[in-house]
Amino acid sequence: MTYNFDEVIDRKNTNSLKYDFAVERGKPEDILPLWVADMDFRVPPAVTEALVKSSEHGIFGYSDTKNEYFETLYDWYSSRFDFEIKKDWLVKTPGVVYAISTAVRALTKEGDAIIIQQPVYYPFSESIQANNRKLINNSLIYKNGSYHMDLEDFEKKIVENNVRLFILCSPHNPVGRVWTKEELIWLGDICVKHNVIVVADEIHADFVYKGHKHHVFANLKPEFLDNSIICTAPSKTFNLAGLQVSNIFIANKDIRYAFIKEIDRTGYSQLNTMGLIACQAAYEYGGKWLEELKEYLSENLSFIKSFLAEHLPQIKLVEPEGTYLVWLDCKGLGLSEQELEELIVNKAKLWLDGGTMFGKDGENFQRVNIACPRAILEKAFQQLAQALEQ
Repeated sequence: MTYNFDEVIDRKNTNSLKYDFAVERGKPEDILPLWVADMDFRVPPAVTEALVKSSEHGIFGYSDTKNEYFETLYDWYSSRFDFEIKKDWLVKTPGVVYAISTAVRALTKEGDAIIIQQPVYYPFSESIQANNRKLINNSLIYKNGSYHMDLEDFEKKIVENNVRLFILCSPHNPVGRVWTKEELIWLGDICVKHNVIVVADEIHADFVYKGHKHHVFANLKPEFLDNSIICTAPSKTFNLAGLQVSNIFIANKDIRYAFIKEIDRTGYSQLNTMGLIACQAAYEYGGKWLEELKEYLSENLSFIKSFLAEHLPQIKLVEPEGTYLVWLDCKGLGLSEQELEELIVNKAKLWLDGGTMFGKDGENFQRVNIACPRAILEKAFQQLAQALEQ
């Protein structure tokens, strides 16, 4: 490999949310963090070089992007996903969660029903409830170690609750599904039939394992393109979360106008200068880095599967088709939610994401971030095995 993903980089005392705020968040100081979805790897060298060059210039005034920025995005999405974006579709926001909350306010009114599929990324429910909308849950079906959509229940709940908006997670965080073309078309047809706008969080699109393919929701049918907001960002792909830049694609001009008008209401305008620079450099020069990273993550996944089979057979890995977040079924331990938390946090000294954070359907599950050097992952799972032995 060209890039050294085995290097263990000390992230402590860098104001890292992942490493420096355990005590403030009620965890032991010596806990090993594999929770929040950022990576313990350095960004592609071209990104660092671009940021250093800008820093040396020494002026950080208001910034925007020229045509080269859009062309870089166009090349990435057309070559990797066969999704040919147009310049006027692009709306830049400081984050995907910001975009989702903006869409909630722009396209629904207080009291309106919005549907999600739990267990799912917890800011979805927060965005709905904090904006005084009604949360409708179409639970995913967990069977034989994998998750599937209950599309009959999905349509039934849309009709019964007069649902106006659907927040889709694709690829799905935390269960790791990469939805098939057939599943997404079935889902999209239901939404078009009942005038439900789709906000698709596709932030994990670049992390798909062999044998699976990510389909951009808007790319599947012209009517889906006209009925959706596609949320993307370089933050997960290239470890740029702290630089706060996301690229949102909205083909329908009425939806786009409502979305931009809501952004204007918040008083937000230009994005972080460094975020824009990093985003362009990452998409332009980071392809090889990403391909090597995905190979490394696949090997991390293989380690976990082998370790669980040999040392922790009571814990089942929900085989991920995408993302660098692994969903563990801990029901076989026979512990209550409170006992499971005690085992992981205070005995194994691991900071993971407890499943109930993603909705009631996540009870007795844990989410693990595997985007770290193998040595850290090995240490974490050894601590878990030792805690269980004791």
